[in-house]
Amino acid sequence: MIRLFRVFIPTSILGLVISEGLLVVLCYVAAIAWQLTDTFGIYMQYENGVLRVAIVCTTVLLGLYMSDCYVKVRIASQLVFVQQLCLVIGVAFLLQSLLSYGDIQLRMPRQSMLMGSMLCLVLAPIWRTIYSKLSLRILGAEKVLFLGMHALQRTIYEYLLEHPEFAMQPVGFLAESAEAGKDFPHVVGLLEDAFDVAQQIKPDRIIAGIDAHNAAQGIPLIIGLQQQGFKVDELSDAFQVIFGRVPIGQLQPSQMAFQQSIVPSMLMLRVQMVYSWLISFIAMVLLLPVMLATALAVRLTSPGPVLFRQVRSGKNNVPFVLYKFRSMYVDAESRTGAVWAQENDPRVTPVGRAIRKYRLDELPQLFNVLRGEMAIVGPRPERPEFIQILAKEIPLYMQRLTVKPGITGWAQINYRYGNTVADTVMKLEYDLYYIRNFSPQLDFYVMFHTVKTMLLTRGAY
Repeated sequence: MIRLFRVFIPTSILGLVISEGLLVVLCYVAAIAWQLTDTFGIYMQYENGVLRVAIVCTTVLLGLYMSDCYVKVRIASQLVFVQQLCLVIGVAFLLQSLLSYGDIQLRMPRQSMLMGSMLCLVLAPIWRTIYSKLSLRILGAEKVLFLGMHALQRTIYEYLLEHPEFAMQPVGFLAESAEAGKDFPHVVGLLEDAFDVAQQIKPDRIIAGIDAHNAAQGIPLIIGLQQQGFKVDELSDAFQVIFGRVPIGQLQPSQMAFQQSIVPSMLMLRVQMVYSWLISFIAMVLLLPVMLATALAVRLTSPGPVLFRQVRSGKNNVPFVLYKFRSMYVDAESRTGAVWAQENDPRVTPVGRAIRKYRLDELPQLFNVLRGEMAIVGPRPERPEFIQILAKEIPLYMQRLTVKPGITGWAQINYRYGNTVADTVMKLEYDLYYIRNFSPQLDFYVMFHTVKTMLLTRGAY
């Protein structure tokens, strides 16, 4: 695992992106070299050859990313991967056609574009198959032993079996007692046998999740294993590395209260305020035509104001007025009261459904960012009526109010829009991970992935 942008990324995935990127570059460079045998060096150095190749290759790689081709190392179907690659290359051809009407000096020669694309269609699926079979052998898979049988450990165990790209091989559990482990098939011993089992298996990593009843026995074991040179990870930290969220559902509030960096520094909050303001100002200038068109569509298709105003809770639970393009009928909650939005919500207008799909209704929130009430990235701003209820039902819920709410966020790109308490708990786990790892790097990572979430219309009702 490699940590980039405050996010843990499997080494195998990073290696796939780099190697496949080099392969795509090689395909198009080879095509140009074949077509321009005598003038290849001149073309690349003096005729924008490098830039032309970069435009095509960036388009292809971004297209593969948008197609979720870098979520897992293994592909479910060669045919599906080839179809996705054909679609991506088709978009690259379309972009090249548009460049013909703009700056022809940025367009790759047609024959080179055609031959390079054919090479990609042949070599990329072959390389993906080879890489998926050899990457884990080359990188090596860490042996992971679980000390205890906490519910979170079982979740991690099953997840690692389904996701070999993490290069972690679960080898089994050490149960607290024979009675506790008799119905579980992956028990390799008891806690009292920890030293012998560890010496026999020689795990690269031990994930410890000892419950309170066995703490007196478990803590000396953990210390002893560390003294023998074994790497022992605390369960909560291991869970956050693998899932990117804080497991509040299985941990006591007192455990979370002492977690490092649970409250962001004032310096980082001020830095976020600066770049959020600048990005919002630039976005408003660039998206002004889109905002005007959206406002006109709302105004002409349903009676009522263009903007929807609603009180939301901001940082430190300070209320503010949130702005959105109105996507529901006027007085939509006059009969129902304050309720969560839902799929196929009858209160949403036809135009409202369209602008919600592509998140256009949220563009006026740029005003809230300029006013200092919101940030570009942060937890979703919630209504005070819901916060009063959720704070009583969910431990640490108020912790999400230690930062400004955001137009997008770590929870928004990782989890669907939720309208239940269980969904709220899951999104809170992502929000707490974001707060604990609060940084400009993570914010820009979220912004980058938000584009994909918007274009693919994920998580919107």
